Amino acid sequence: MDISVKDLLERYAAGERNFQGADLNGANFSRAVLRGINLQGSNLIGANFSGADLEGADFSETNAIGINFSGGHLITINFNGSDLIGANFGGAKLGNANFVGANLNGANLSGANLSGANFSQASMSGTNLSGTVLSAILKEANLGGANFCRASLIEADVQEANLNGANLAGTNLYKTNFRGANLTEANLSGANLNGANLSQANLTGANLHPESLQEANLQGATLPNN
Repeated sequence: MDISVKDLLERYAAGERNFQGADLNGANFSRAVLRGINLQGSNLIGANFSGADLEGADFSETNAIGINFSGGHLITINFNGSDLIGANFGGAKLGNANFVGANLNGANLSGANLSGANFSQASMSGTNLSGTVLSAILKEANLGGANFCRASLIEADVQEANLNGANLAGTNLYKTNFRGANLTEANLSGANLNGANLSQANLTGANLHPESLQEANLQGATLPNN
């Protein structure tokens, strides 16, 4: 659906919310208020939604490579199955957002609040998650090489996720569930693993201090020196 930014904003102001399949590559919606808008299946490559209020919006199955959501209010937004390669979410509020099956390879989520967000089966290779609040669901996600430096993953669900080569230095992993996760070659130096569940996890080649594992559940885990 071909539509201009001006037309969409006017129609939204008039009460319309359904803009599925819109072609909005490169569009500028910086600081726009578009709560509850439906852009399912739209083309949004390189679009700018920085500082926008998109609470409850539907961006599922969108083609949004390189999109900018930095500083946005994106509470409960739906990105199910979307292509978000290289997207910028820096400093965004993403509480309870749905990223199930999304492609976030190379995306920037630094400083974002991701409490309660669902990243199950998402692809997040090389994603920057430094300084994030990430008490979220990351079950079976591909997080190989992701940067979690100084992030907070308290009680996050990371079961069976791939964290090969991920940087978790200085991260708060209190009661984080890594059951069956792949943490080979991961950097866990200075991480807080008190109460963490590492049962059945693979820590081959991981960088961590043995004393940091004293309060963790290591049943069936493969440790760095095994």
